[in-house]
Amino acid sequence: MPNMTISIPKELYSTIKKHGQVRWSEVARRAMAEYAKKLEILDKLLEKSELTEKDAIEIGAKVKAGIAKRHGI
Repeated sequence: MPNMTISIPKELYSTIKKHGQVRWSEVARRAMAEYAKKLEILDKLLEKSELTEKDAIEIGAKVKAGIAKRHGI
């Protein structure tokens, strides 16, 4: 199995060190696997999409404007 090195904030490192009984590599592995699974689902959903990135940006801008208007922002 390949190894990976990550950088974490000092505050997180401090918490991790306090809880040495936790298998942090397993926690990280599971979190990454779950995130990767979500990305694979998104890839599958989008593989036949005809929307361009420009289309998606325009739709996103319209949605944001509608939400802002609804909330009086």
